[in-house]
Amino acid sequence: MIETTLVGSYPVPSWLRAAPSREALDDAAAVVLALQHRLGVDLLTDGELSRFDINHPETNGMIEYFVRPLGGVRSAVGRADAARFAAQAHMGFRARPAGVVTGPLDEGTLDLVGAYRVARALATGPLKFTVTSPYMLARTLLDDHYGDLRTLALALADVLAGQLAEIDAEVVQVDEANVPGRPQDAELAADVINRVLDAVPGTPAVHLCFGNYGGQRVQSGRMRELLPFFAALRADHVVLEAARHDVDDLKVLAEVPDLKFGVGVIDIKDTQIETADRVAGRIERAAGWLGGVGRIRYVHPDCGFWILPRSVADGKIAALVAGRNRFLGE
Repeated sequence: MIETTLVGSYPVPSWLRAAPSREALDDAAAVVLALQHRLGVDLLTDGELSRFDINHPETNGMIEYFVRPLGGVRSAVGRADAARFAAQAHMGFRARPAGVVTGPLDEGTLDLVGAYRVARALATGPLKFTVTSPYMLARTLLDDHYGDLRTLALALADVLAGQLAEIDAEVVQVDEANVPGRPQDAELAADVINRVLDAVPGTPAVHLCFGNYGGQRVQSGRMRELLPFFAALRADHVVLEAARHDVDDLKVLAEVPDLKFGVGVIDIKDTQIETADRVAGRIERAAGWLGGVGRIRYVHPDCGFWILPRSVADGKIAALVAGRNRFLGE
């Protein structure tokens, strides 16, 4: 059976932006979870609304939500910090650090368990919980303590793993959007991500994408360069963008024997809502380049929905389910 899910994020409702509060946030999560259930999504997410920050409404909290609460991180970033960060040759994707590491990391006030429990209480079906990869988080920080990217990333992995060990979601997904642009770090990224995956009580998964900032892809690279990364992962499945991605580039993944895949069949960089036939055709195409329908664990959007209008996101969710059903002959 091929199940449907979302990658994670959902557009922040306008009424939550206008009048944010703890109660409004919980109400918004309840609405998003109920919407997915009503439209027939099999594996639900809370829309990552627990990460909503009124001071940064243009982002979905993929970075700052995780690193700013940590002990050992200074979140106030000065001009000199930004200049030192920008001087690092591999930091071209971001102008300022998310924070400055000043000492040994600990969980500080980060509370992923609390965020999960809110979603779990509201969910009416199986639930996915998402976290940002420790490799990706490490690359956004200015490190004044560890002096080594691997050591910093492993420290972040330990913090995340300590909390995820208490999260019994059906699927825990680690989101990684940086290693596609630095395939030379494939072994390092897999090592630190595996430390997180090994702590997951349920099904461990990884979402790999090339970035989605303002609807733009920000990383370059080819899947063949990432084969060592895929081969090293201790995940049940990898969630991929495939609706827009070059199919010839994706065909190499048939060579990875032990992984199943989540396949993106909804284009989140296009506001046109797909038909059921188009989605079914994308699933059939993916089964072809993966070497069989049995390699497909989930179908989903290419990435998160947070940049889209709610009406478009809702239409695409309905198309996702209808297309999966069409493909299965239901």
